[in-house]
Amino acid sequence: MYLIVGLGNPGFRYQRTRHNVGFRAVEAVASRHGIHLNYTDRFSQWGSGVIEGEEVLLAKPLTYMNLSGQAVRVLMSGFHLTPQDLLVLYDDMDLPLGKIRVRDKGRSGGHKGLDSIIQQVGTPCFTRLRIGIGKPLDHQEARDYVLDRFSEEELITVSKVIEVVIKCVEVVLIEGPFRAMNKCNGLHIDE
Repeated sequence: MYLIVGLGNPGFRYQRTRHNVGFRAVEAVASRHGIHLNYTDRFSQWGSGVIEGEEVLLAKPLTYMNLSGQAVRVLMSGFHLTPQDLLVLYDDMDLPLGKIRVRDKGRSGGHKGLDSIIQQVGTPCFTRLRIGIGKPLDHQEARDYVLDRFSEEELITVSKVIEVVIKCVEVVLIEGPFRAMNKCNGLHIDE
C-alpha cells in the first residue's frame, strides 16, 4: 500500500495559493481514479482506493503546512506503513512553474512541510514529487509569495502540470520511483 500525501494548508483562505499545489495534485489524482477523500480523522482528510492495481491512501494533512509530519506519522502508524510506502506531492520554489521532479530521498530544501515529515518519519528516504511554482520577484518575501494565489495565466500552466503529475504518480506506483525519475524529471510544461 502506498500513502500519497499532498501538502498544503486547510481552509478557503489558502485554497488557490501556490503553497497548496500539493493539495490540488492529490485531489486531481483522487478525482481521476474515483477515490473519495471522505474521511476526516488522523489529522487529515483522506480516502483509500486502487490505482493501477496498487492499494493507496490519498491524504491532505489538516495540521497546516509546518506540522504536516504529524498527520503523515499518524497515517503511517495507523496503516503499518514504512517510509518506502510514502509519496509526498508538494510545491517547490527552486523549480520554475511548469517543471516537476521526482526524488527518492533528500533534504527538505527549506520546505517547512517536508522538514516536518522528515523529522516525524525519522528519515529523508521517501519518495517525493516536487511541483515547481517559481521564485518570488525581488521585492516579495518568500512567505508572501507561497501564500499568494496563482494568476489566471499561471493557472493554465498549473492545470497542465497537474495532468503530468497524475501520470508521474501512476509511474511511481507501477514502475517505482527510479523509473519515475527517468520518465518524469526534466519535463517542462510550457504555457
